[in-house]
Amino acid sequence: MRRMFGFLMGIFVGGLVGGIMALLLAPESGENLRNQIRDRGQNFLNDVRHSANSRRIELRHRLDSLRSPREM
Repeated sequence: MRRMFGFLMGIFVGGLVGGIMALLLAPESGENLRNQIRDRGQNFLNDVRHSANSRRIELRHRLDSLRSPREM
């Protein structure tokens, strides 16, 4: 358990340091970079919402089919 926690913390810290370094060394100006990050974040959230809604509809149809009486 302790090894797994250490591994996950290493991934988290490595990602955080890598992200900060990428922001500091980026060739774009700060405002352009922030706008790009904001746009990509919005696109990602929209994709996640769309996928979640699609999955919810699919599961609702499956649940309705399971709840309906079976023909014998």
